[in-house]
Amino acid sequence: MSQISAQVENDQIISVTSAAHTQIITMRDDEPETDRLGLRLEIISDPGADFRYDLSFEITTKAAFTDEVRTHDGLKIIIPAKDIEQLKGATLDFSESQGLVIRNPNKPLAPSIEGLVRDDALSAEIEAIISVEVNPALAAHGGFVTFVGHDEAGTAFLTMGGGCHGCSMSRMTMLDGVQTTIVEQVEGIDAVKDITDHASGENPYYH
Repeated sequence: MSQISAQVENDQIISVTSAAHTQIITMRDDEPETDRLGLRLEIISDPGADFRYDLSFEITTKAAFTDEVRTHDGLKIIIPAKDIEQLKGATLDFSESQGLVIRNPNKPLAPSIEGLVRDDALSAEIEAIISVEVNPALAAHGGFVTFVGHDEAGTAFLTMGGGCHGCSMSRMTMLDGVQTTIVEQVEGIDAVKDITDHASGENPYYH
C-alpha cells in the first residue's frame, strides 16, 4: 500500500495513502478558497467508546494555536492537540466500498468514573493481565477491553471495543472469558462488570 509521506517525516503523526490523498484533493478542489484549505481530522467519541472521527475542510490560518498542521504532498492535515497521541501511527485510507477510512492502532482512553480507582497496585495487576492475556485473545475477533477502574469492593469495571462492541455475544464473552481470567489471577477481584454502551455499536464485526 503506497503512502504519501509528510514533509517532515520524523514528525509525521498519521500516514495518508495515495488513494486517500487523491480522493481528498479531488474533494478539496470542489470547495472555494482551495489553496487555503486543509483537512481537519478530529476524534469526536468519548473516552471508553470506539473511535469516531469528524473530517472537514478548514482554512488553515483559522486552525487553533495548539493544533498541529502537517503537509502531505501539498495536502495539509490539521489535528487538534487533544487527539495527537491517539492518532499517532494511524493511516487515512480510501476505498470505493468504504470511502475514507482511518485505521488506528491505538485504543480509546479509559473513561473517568467518579468513585473508581485505577492508579493503585491492584489496577496495575489487572491492566497487566488484560494486556498480556485478555486482549491478545480478543484480538482474533478484532476486539479489546479497556480497564476503567475497580470499586475497592472486589469488582473491576471494563469497556469493550472493536469487534466486541455491539456484538450480541460480547456479554457472554465478558462473563465467561474475561471475568474468569481476571478473577482467577487477580487476588481481590471476584467480579467483572461491563459498562460498555453496546447499543451504540453500529458495526461490531469491523476491524
